[in-house]
Amino acid sequence: MTDPAACRAVLEAALADPARLDAVARQTLAAASAPTLESALRDFAAAHGAAALPVLATLAADEAARDVRRAARRALYRLSQQGVTVPAKPPRRAVVERRPEQPGRAWLSGIDGTGSRAVWVLFEGGFGGTALCSLIVNDTAGILDVAGGAITKKRLEEELKSLRASQKLPWIEVPPARAVGAVAEALALHARLGTSPPAAFERWTSVFESARGLPAGAEGSRHDPPDPPTAGSPRVDLTLAERAAELLALPELASWFIDPESVQSDSLALLEARESRLVVSDQIKAEREASIVTRIVERELGPDGRRRWARRLDEMAFVFDATGRPEPGAIARAAAAALADESRDVTRQAFATGLARRALEIAGEVAAGRLRAADVSRKP
Repeated sequence: MTDPAACRAVLEAALADPARLDAVARQTLAAASAPTLESALRDFAAAHGAAALPVLATLAADEAARDVRRAARRALYRLSQQGVTVPAKPPRRAVVERRPEQPGRAWLSGIDGTGSRAVWVLFEGGFGGTALCSLIVNDTAGILDVAGGAITKKRLEEELKSLRASQKLPWIEVPPARAVGAVAEALALHARLGTSPPAAFERWTSVFESARGLPAGAEGSRHDPPDPPTAGSPRVDLTLAERAAELLALPELASWFIDPESVQSDSLALLEARESRLVVSDQIKAEREASIVTRIVERELGPDGRRRWARRLDEMAFVFDATGRPEPGAIARAAAAALADESRDVTRQAFATGLARRALEIAGEVAAGRLRAADVSRKP
């Protein structure tokens, strides 16, 4: 047990050189009996007054030695009673601190024919819990739907299992930054359109801003669109691009076609040409149909349309690669690069004409009453 002389020696040494109040010195004080420690600190404060404050304040904040901390605080109190200004007591740290919510895991679905996809972001933090934000984002309208809240790991795994079993589109886990970027791109679109995301997104605004490395409430760059997560190849592989019709035969792209409502008159013209009583050759019929398809592509796939469909293809290339299908991924990238290259005639591209032909077929089904227009609309 430390005697009074040893306690005084430690305190005097610390007064002359604060660096000497190290862990060993504090252990020496902690080893003294409570009466010895109380007496040593009282005499030290009385002898040095305000000069003793740095040493006493350091000991009063020592979380490791409770008896030393209490004795030092009593010595500080006595000094304050004598008119010495004692520094304010530092706030105690919370037993459980709230950490900023940060994205820990994330998932994306494939993209449907309206340009919509599901985005899940699991945020970790708060008071040690997790919260899941579930969104539907669209490349022409922004954020369409938002839901979510606190979730346990067990419940998350159950939801993922159920989703994979029922989801018609591919569902992949991605780096959180990619999913956060998809949400940031949707927010940027809202800013350009002058619209707002659903009210339910307000709860998530600050955490997504934090995840993007932006201060809450920051203007300007806050809604700048992110760089495309996947860039189309600058060189077009024409052999692969010409196989783009194969993509439209995949179940994941079954909903990919130009809005049938926009080709109703073209569909009627095609139907009239097919049912005409005039005797014409198959070649002439094919030329008429090709002319209608060309007209649709020219009208519906201008620069904005080309960029939009190219981006969808590029994103699906990433999805195909992530699900272990490199061949459709390569075809999708080639078709995206061809669409994005505005020097290339879009009316001669297999993907563009495939979109138009499928739209004509579906518009014909609607006209015949076999499909409801609302069920095949490509409006988000």
